[in-house]
Amino acid sequence: MKKPHWVIEKEQARRASAAETLWLFGLHAVRDALANPRRDRVRLILTPNARDKLADAVAASGMEPEIADPRRFPAVLDPGSVHQGAALEARPLSWGTLADHATGGDARLVLLDRVSDPHNVGAILRSAEVFGARAVVGVERHAAPETGALAKAASGALERQPYLRVKNLARAIAELQAAGFTVLGLDGDAEATVGEAAGALRGRPVALVMGAEGPGLREGTRAACDRLVRIPAAGAFGSLNVSNAAAVALYALQNG
Repeated sequence: MKKPHWVIEKEQARRASAAETLWLFGLHAVRDALANPRRDRVRLILTPNARDKLADAVAASGMEPEIADPRRFPAVLDPGSVHQGAALEARPLSWGTLADHATGGDARLVLLDRVSDPHNVGAILRSAEVFGARAVVGVERHAAPETGALAKAASGALERQPYLRVKNLARAIAELQAAGFTVLGLDGDAEATVGEAAGALRGRPVALVMGAEGPGLREGTRAACDRLVRIPAAGAFGSLNVSNAAAVALYALQNG
């Protein structure tokens, strides 16, 4: 039997609405999203235990939560997601354009060249917030989108630290260079260390470009950078994952 036209339209509208939202989960991520006035919130699901733990945040948000049995938690989450009894359906944040954050004499930005692991991006957002970066910038394709897994890894930083997506990283680098930024690409084979470069760039705007683990920076990205720098290692085979490397490099830039 063919579905009535109004039923088809309703189903299509529901799918379109779902595509425009994401589920944030976990006590920390949900608490920070409830406290963020920039976050457009749609639906809040809590177990009785999570409701008690988030009572103040829920009351301040003005939302009316759905109370769910933890054994039949209705939020649409990936299997294995550790939701801790809390899930919030919300719309992605809008942080404006790259130009909105490319101001200030000592501005720091972090650019990600195809860093697609949400746990790494979440950790980088945390480090960027700690060390005062203006924004973290990824590409629209081959980069971690805003998801519940990323928000949980960021442990609240996603609500406060701008995370932008650009279509073309090389064009973004050129835009920053035109605005007076020095663009440093992190590369293990570079001659200069990030600490050495930081000393000469104190008080000037700097963009730090990080590549994906394994392949590192793409050739075109390397060529677009003003300078390549490395993190010095005590051993011949020492290396850090991209999120740890970002934290070390941001610290060096802050204290160079």
